[in-house]
Amino acid sequence: MANIQRKTYTVDASGKILGRLASDIAMHLMGKNDPAFQSNVDAGEFVVVTNASGIKVTGKKMEQKEYHHHTAHPGGLRTKTMAQVWEKDPTDVLRRAVSRMLPKTKHRTARLLRLTITR
Repeated sequence: MANIQRKTYTVDASGKILGRLASDIAMHLMGKNDPAFQSNVDAGEFVVVTNASGIKVTGKKMEQKEYHHHTAHPGGLRTKTMAQVWEKDPTDVLRRAVSRMLPKTKHRTARLLRLTITR
C-alpha cells in the first residue's frame, strides 16, 4: 500500500484526562477510526497535540505512579514518580502513556514519530 493518504488529527489537551486522551491518540495513530483498517498495515494519521501542560490527572497518580528504567548494570533500577517526570517535561508523561497503549509491534516506533506534542 504505497498510496496511503494520511490525514492530520489535531487535539487540544487542556482540561482532558490523561488516559482517555492517550487512548484516543493511540487509536488515531493506529488508524482504527478508518473503515479500511488492517492490523498489518501502518495507515494511521498524523496527530498534533497542543496545550499538553493543561492535562488533568485524576486521583493520587502524581505521587503514587512510578516509571521504572533499568541501566542494564547490577542494581541499576531507577524509579521516578509522575510528579518528577511532569516537572521536567509534561509532554513526556503523555508520550509515555500513548507509547504504552500502542501494540508492541514493528510499527510502534513509526507511529510514535507521527505524534507531535507541544506544551
